[in-house]
Amino acid sequence: MASGSTYASVINSLLKPALAMPYSALDLFAGCGGLSLGFEAAGFLTTGIEMKNDCCTTYNKNLKGNCIEDVLHVDYDFPMADIVIGGPPCQPFSVGGNQRGSEDARDGFPIFISAVKKLKPSIWIFENVRGLMFKNKWYLDRTISEMKGMGYTVDTHLVNFSKHGVPQNRERLIVVGHLGGFEFPGALQSKVAAGDAMGDLAMHSPPESKFLTPSMETYIAKYEKASKCVNPRDLDLSKPARTLTCRNLAGATGDMQRIKLSDGRRRRLLPREAARLQSFPDWFEFEGTQTEIFYQIGNAVPPYFAFQLAQKAKDYLDSRAHIENDSAVRGRMIEQIMSTRE
Repeated sequence: MASGSTYASVINSLLKPALAMPYSALDLFAGCGGLSLGFEAAGFLTTGIEMKNDCCTTYNKNLKGNCIEDVLHVDYDFPMADIVIGGPPCQPFSVGGNQRGSEDARDGFPIFISAVKKLKPSIWIFENVRGLMFKNKWYLDRTISEMKGMGYTVDTHLVNFSKHGVPQNRERLIVVGHLGGFEFPGALQSKVAAGDAMGDLAMHSPPESKFLTPSMETYIAKYEKASKCVNPRDLDLSKPARTLTCRNLAGATGDMQRIKLSDGRRRRLLPREAARLQSFPDWFEFEGTQTEIFYQIGNAVPPYFAFQLAQKAKDYLDSRAHIENDSAVRGRMIEQIMSTRE
């Protein structure tokens, strides 16, 4: 991926929903469908469940699967699927969400656990913020213990998506439950810089561009001085971008994602640029207001990483199918042998 056009062409073609979809995936707290998009590209037909209308509209506009607009709860009648995936709301465990953990009403883990108990898939995967491994690690440990009690092998991975071809330094926790034999995707050989991902988009100023005002420039200077910011927060096109969040995409803060042009002016990122840095293909269309779109992008699992994860999940399910078929054949052979002895 040496240039923006190369990077764009890769994700534009690679992340299209597959023609054959032998497996099904249930995506809980699906958002706009970043995780589901990667799974559909790898051969899973997805069903998403999401409470926000704009997210469901985006999901249904772009994916083969269907997003159900509904509020999840522990007694929900979950549709059957080969794998349960999702990102339980992370606000209870993020620094920005005050880290109230299980005391927070937004905690989605009881719902995810309920889905696994009811559907009994041979594999499940959830994504969450890295903060779950620190102040609230007791809660992660409790959740993993409960999952292990259901017979699963549980693997935890703190992943920086920049090592998987996503042009962004974004660390997230990935937890996988399986029945043995799942292999987590390895890091790719090279990282993708923000400039390589954005290409010509970065230095253009389309009519819809929003430039920082003099008062905002003054605020940013004070913010960086007070926070002892060693490196300016302007987008460095030679490196992967900083983590994209709802706050630094949609909010006019000192930490906002922004581009400094050659003439010295700064402008905020446009939705399409943010989508590139989150590895959404250019053909993926977002629905809603600009603020809603930024929230969809900032909350999403990067589809390109999701695709790599889904490929490994598909390999695992293929191998499980062979094991189960072999077991069934051996069972029939034993029955035949026993019958001839009677």
